[in-house]
Amino acid sequence: MNLPNLLTLSRIFLVPLLVAALLAEPGDGWRRLIPAWREMFALAVFLAAAATDFIDGYLARRWGQITTVGMLLDPIADKLLISAALVSLVDIHRVPAWMVILIVGREFAVSGLRSIAAASGYTIQASELGKTKMVSQVAAIALVIAGIRYPALNQLGLIGMWLVVIFAGASAAGYFRNFWRTVDVQVKRRRRRELLALQRERFRERKLAKQARRAAAVDSRAGAPAAD
Repeated sequence: MNLPNLLTLSRIFLVPLLVAALLAEPGDGWRRLIPAWREMFALAVFLAAAATDFIDGYLARRWGQITTVGMLLDPIADKLLISAALVSLVDIHRVPAWMVILIVGREFAVSGLRSIAAASGYTIQASELGKTKMVSQVAAIALVIAGIRYPALNQLGLIGMWLVVIFAGASAAGYFRNFWRTVDVQVKRRRRRELLALQRERFRERKLAKQARRAAAVDSRAGAPAAD
């Protein structure tokens, strides 16, 4: 287990702590373990977890430690962190539920497209708009969490969430377009080639069968007794 993978795992392990900090009530046992300014503690946990997303990828590329495990865990950790933060903020009525449904739904849709592409032998790379969406998510969620303690930031947090919805929709459209242009077209071409190859094989088999029948007919005439 290398350092980039450990950072990715730490992001996953910080998710329950983030949820507990956001949802802890005065009577909860969690409340005694969390500082009085739980909003600022939640913000610190969220920013620390988000920072690992940028650090682990940078270190993996710089040190040549890109692994299959890391490639699988990194997007899972990202989605867990963002989804857990947004759902928690909906629960405490800080973010509209419809926004979270769109954002989280987009994540599942894009993951589904990538899975279909991977099963077909193709890779859909993360777009620049998708990376911008991730940065905007972190900034918007951080503003919303900070707005719990400092109401003056609420408007900025709402604006940030609108930007996240816009970026999420635009990047999802880009992923769908790339999917249809690459994977769908390539799959159709590959199936067309497979169909043509199958047709050629069947034609060759019919030709061989016809030749075998002709040879058998010739042999049967050659072996027949001559008439008196």
